Amino acid sequence: MSFSEKYYQSQDGLNLYYREYGSNEEACPLLCLSGLTRNSADFHSFAERYSKNRKVYSLDYRGRGKSDRDPDYKNYNPQVYLGDIHSFLTSVGIDRALFVGTSLGGLMTMVMAGFAKNFVAGAILNDVGPEVDKLGGARILGYVGKDVRYASLEEAAKKQKEQYVGAYPDLSDEDWLGQANTTFTYDEAAENYCLNYDLNLSKALAEQLNSDEPVDLWPFFKALGDIPTLAIRGALSDVLSDTVFMRMKSENPNMETVVLKNRGHVPLLNEPELLPVLDKFIDRIR
Repeated sequence: MSFSEKYYQSQDGLNLYYREYGSNEEACPLLCLSGLTRNSADFHSFAERYSKNRKVYSLDYRGRGKSDRDPDYKNYNPQVYLGDIHSFLTSVGIDRALFVGTSLGGLMTMVMAGFAKNFVAGAILNDVGPEVDKLGGARILGYVGKDVRYASLEEAAKKQKEQYVGAYPDLSDEDWLGQANTTFTYDEAAENYCLNYDLNLSKALAEQLNSDEPVDLWPFFKALGDIPTLAIRGALSDVLSDTVFMRMKSENPNMETVVLKNRGHVPLLNEPELLPVLDKFIDRIR
């Protein structure tokens, strides 16, 4: 196995899982933060590519993957996630890292820049900005928390393709099987495959999206102004609109940007046209 499986403890006593790749402690490490319902496995090929020259860490948020489920669903919120990330950094002894944030992970990267900039050596924002498009937000709210189950990963891959082919029109059946493998886990009691996160996450999400006091994330994004930043957008994205993407570039002229064709929400970070851009950007952060 190309990575070590480890745990750290949150401030409220949960055991939270992470993967550790690589051994070179001289270069600035990469810290990979996944999307809302996703987990550390999403970054496997990415981590293998970049762990040749530096350490790469990939986290399972509380309630996802191999991390403990939280008995109080209200703790599935950005403020608590921020505390968990800080606990990880301090427990492992990381003074600064290049943050790689997909969707929610990108939002958390912005928040870290706002509250604890000293930890953020650089930022890669994967199809996320300070505003979430209403269409994408509604779509996400519509599927999060549904108890979807399949008899096999092959069946799950077929259904995933039907649901998300608009975001990934060029994926092969083998690719879809790989996506199913990171999305579902085997439930031995029910003898089928279920989603690999706490379904109570939907309760927290609904309350946050329906809040009368939405958080303005633009000030947090602006905190990245003096930090090397690469923003990635899928041309087919329904979460990061072209309008918001252009405003991000206007607000931060030093930010590097790339738009990927045939990708919606979210790019997989293995696209051939993206890899040279990632290589160059990551190599700069020493």
